[in-house]
Amino acid sequence: MKRFSLLFCLLLTLFVNAQLEGVDKNANERYFEDQFYLGITYNFVRNKPVDFTQRSLSYGLQGGFIKDVPLNRAGTKAIGIGVGLALNAYYSNLVVRENAPGFTYLFDNSIPDFRRSKLETHLVEFPLEFRWRTSTAQEYRFWRIYAGIKAAYVIGARSKLVTDTFKDGFFNTQIEGFQYGLTFNFGYNTFNIHAYYALSDLFKDEAVVNGGPIGFRPLRIGLIFYIL
Repeated sequence: MKRFSLLFCLLLTLFVNAQLEGVDKNANERYFEDQFYLGITYNFVRNKPVDFTQRSLSYGLQGGFIKDVPLNRAGTKAIGIGVGLALNAYYSNLVVRENAPGFTYLFDNSIPDFRRSKLETHLVEFPLEFRWRTSTAQEYRFWRIYAGIKAAYVIGARSKLVTDTFKDGFFNTQIEGFQYGLTFNFGYNTFNIHAYYALSDLFKDEAVVNGGPIGFRPLRIGLIFYIL
């Protein structure tokens, strides 16, 4: 969590510096837009098991670099290919307990003095976007619609349980290593709406609760900020 916070602060510093310094664009030359991004989301859960409820604030942080490849001379259409890091946290009533054969999943009504249960994933992300915008070589404020897909590799997943009497945390290896989904970003100037809908389950098939698969497909909605 600390490493991701430091990364987020570093990217935020780059964002501020870029806004202060600006970029000297030549109207007669090809130009590029939105090559760094920062985002924050609220993480919903779809395709969830019966009796599953979210608790507290399930959040996501993301940041990275996208190579902007213009498709026309005006620069209003482009392809974006990128790489970044993300941290996603999910608070719910789903409890994970580590045991000798693997993991056991149950709901909080089976845990005395339950306070909170958290699943945290760390990912390397690879966004691919088709970009449409109303920008020009001299215009810094413009409308944008970016739609595409995002693949991600989970480099770490951790489950945590907190009760009134103890805390338990461990790496959860029943999280799918490869994730992918659809993305849609829309907005004007600095503030843009970001949405991600997972097409893959977060948990592997062997992760079951009450005799059925957990599934668990994230839907993330929030804000994304682009800079040069």
